[in-house]
Amino acid sequence: MPPTSPDQKPAPPSTIDEYIAGVPAAVQATLQAVRQAVHRAAPQAQECISYRIPAFRQDGMLVYFAAFKNHIGFYPPVRGDAQLMKAVAPYAGEKGNLRFPLDEPMPLALIEDITRLRLAQNAQQMAASKGGRKKS
Repeated sequence: MPPTSPDQKPAPPSTIDEYIAGVPAAVQATLQAVRQAVHRAAPQAQECISYRIPAFRQDGMLVYFAAFKNHIGFYPPVRGDAQLMKAVAPYAGEKGNLRFPLDEPMPLALIEDITRLRLAQNAQQMAASKGGRKKS
């Protein structure tokens, strides 16, 4: 691979493995744990990179996650389940996207619950669109 000049940005990752390899070593295991939590909740979901961050899709985009200096971001915001919305409230950022602090245990069971909710929501939207109904 040719060397990059200081003003060139590195190429964006094309796989989740590449993304994880590009973050500090101290965060890599946490990202792998998040990845595995999503897989446990949605074993048929396909991995991809979207918006330059790891994502999963099944019947549409399912979830995204990303490493930041002090937290792991998890997207999209949780909607449509009052009990789950209450559970994620301590992690919600200003736009509802979740921020799981790196200095606390990663709430993997919660990540699985969020992923299962998103899976059900995507399946519901897919069924509605196949039934000829438009999304409201």
